[in-house]
Amino acid sequence: MNKINMALGRVPERIAVFRALKLGDLLCAVPAFRAVRRAFPNAHIALISLPWASEFVARFPNYFDEFIAFPGWPGLPEQPLNPAQTVQFLSTMQSRQWDLVLQQQGNGTLINAMLALFGSGAVAGFHPTDHPERFAPNPDLFMPYPPVEHEIIRHSRLMEFLGIPVPGTELEFPLTDADQTQLNGLLAAHHLTPGSYVCLHAGGISGRRWPADRFARVADALAERGLTVVLTGTQAELLVAETVQQQMHHPSVRVVGETNLGSLAALLKGSALLVSNDTGVSHVAAACAVPSVVVFTSANPAEWAPLDQQRHRVVLETEPDIVARVVSEAIDLLNHAKTEHSHLAYSRGVSDGHHLG
Repeated sequence: MNKINMALGRVPERIAVFRALKLGDLLCAVPAFRAVRRAFPNAHIALISLPWASEFVARFPNYFDEFIAFPGWPGLPEQPLNPAQTVQFLSTMQSRQWDLVLQQQGNGTLINAMLALFGSGAVAGFHPTDHPERFAPNPDLFMPYPPVEHEIIRHSRLMEFLGIPVPGTELEFPLTDADQTQLNGLLAAHHLTPGSYVCLHAGGISGRRWPADRFARVADALAERGLTVVLTGTQAELLVAETVQQQMHHPSVRVVGETNLGSLAALLKGSALLVSNDTGVSHVAAACAVPSVVVFTSANPAEWAPLDQQRHRVVLETEPDIVARVVSEAIDLLNHAKTEHSHLAYSRGVSDGHHLG
């Protein structure tokens, strides 16, 4: 029996998961979300997160039954605080009578006390190890927060601490028919053929962006190999994409602001490669098994780099000759994918009784 069932004396029927963060953070927690659903297949499970995450919950109906928007809390930077809405939010959460609230936000310095106010049957999650005022509502259900560990492994370990088996650490990003329809329109509008283009995502969190001129040099090197370079991003990232395009010597396609989360993932799925900063799109590529080169400027790769180091390559901004290194890693991935494709075609030909000579 897992610790949750033991603490409650029964199987929880109403579970709220708290993780009010950005796209990459939620994707890295998917293996843990998957584990919770498999452990409690009949429970009603809600995700409490930032307003944007309603789209995330809609994409993962196998793991979540409900989305609840988080209105903010003092000290948390991810959401501007609205005191009246926060008070109402707490009242509503108390009325829901949750059996279990899972704290998957972080070390819990600020959030554990708030979740205790929900009045649930049990609260489980992380507690800080280096804070003088650390608080864990149910001490037996709280694991010391690992200060340096990969985010996927960190949350998988929390599940294991609670006695919940984790069925693999692979990420997921389900694609829908609507995503494919939007992608088809995008491919037609820009004359793109799956497999013949590479995506460059020069945007991301301000202060964690590799310079645009370096992205432009990488883009030109890939264009010289006969690949179409597609610049991606949100409308807010238009300026950085325009700067990359202006500094390129070869033509490129810019789809900045033309995709939503689903069509961007579908676009990545059809690409030969992604080159990006350490930002949410790199986790989408990992979830879609798209080869990628990710440039890290400040975050720790030990916590945030893709786990599959064969399909995904990490380059630190501090490395010498970094542009050449990024290009080298990109070409190596492209060559590896081409070799794999050739082997697959040969294997299929042999199995069909054809000679591929």
